[in-house]
Amino acid sequence: MNKKLYFLLLALSGLIFNQAYAQNQSSFKVIPLGIKGGLDESNLSAYMIAPAKSENFICADAGTIRHGIDAAIGNHLFKGSPNDILRNNIKGYLVSHAHLDHVAGLIMNSPDDSKKNIYAIPSVIEVLRDKYFTWKAWANFANEGETPRLGKYTYVNLQENVKKDLEGTEMQVTPFLLSHGPAYESTAFLIGHENAYLLYLGDTGADEIEKNTRLEKLWEQIAPLVAKNQLKAIFIETSFSDKQPENQLFGHLTPRLLMVELNKLSKLAGATALQKVAIVITHMKAWDQEEQYLVNELKRVNTAGLRLVFPEQGKLLEF
Repeated sequence: MNKKLYFLLLALSGLIFNQAYAQNQSSFKVIPLGIKGGLDESNLSAYMIAPAKSENFICADAGTIRHGIDAAIGNHLFKGSPNDILRNNIKGYLVSHAHLDHVAGLIMNSPDDSKKNIYAIPSVIEVLRDKYFTWKAWANFANEGETPRLGKYTYVNLQENVKKDLEGTEMQVTPFLLSHGPAYESTAFLIGHENAYLLYLGDTGADEIEKNTRLEKLWEQIAPLVAKNQLKAIFIETSFSDKQPENQLFGHLTPRLLMVELNKLSKLAGATALQKVAIVITHMKAWDQEEQYLVNELKRVNTAGLRLVFPEQGKLLEF
């Protein structure tokens, strides 16, 4: 073989290998501190998220903190004490909405926490400031609200569809509004690092139940990222089984409604592209056999062959 041709083929094969290797590398690591909705106070919605090669995490929601960190330490994901992880590795909080199963861990652990930001839309900050971090409910560890203000937490107002740097991390966030029952706002967070993204949705109802198009508008925004294989995972709730009456969903999804919504995204981004995205199921309000029933129901309605992921508290996820 001609020597120049040999080296050209060698270089080409190396390039192909490097591209394939890069595509298989994880962009993010996620440590679920809590995965459920309501009911189990030791396992409520909270997800530590960082770039794959970083230890600088943002916590998406904060229903359970300490017990989840203990579980992660037990699984050898961290060294050191729970307080070390709380103070040093969690650089801030993204709060999707102010229901207690999404903020209780933040409030209860605030005395031991370090200075950091709480990122949320204005309506969520209003509840944290005026209902929780008050001297009648709890000490005011924040920089706004009742005096004296201890100033440990700084509220950072997020604007819909406006990107914001997450201080102390290598990531950015773009928020989108969701509907969580009549006249109640929740938030989806598009978290980015370099050219990769995760989408974390707080509690949300389906458009057909909420009588609006907030999820449709979200799908339109992220569809290009799905099509370009830049969106690695979607964290989305499925609180109840399809047995739940629609008038008792209280701004939540069921397996059927989840698939209706994801089918909209599939039509925008392409079915093959969406099959590459991990669909992480969050906020299940079920116990034991009921939980297994809900998991089986999700698998049964997944006729599109989506990659469903069921997280476990304290166990690493990589995307």
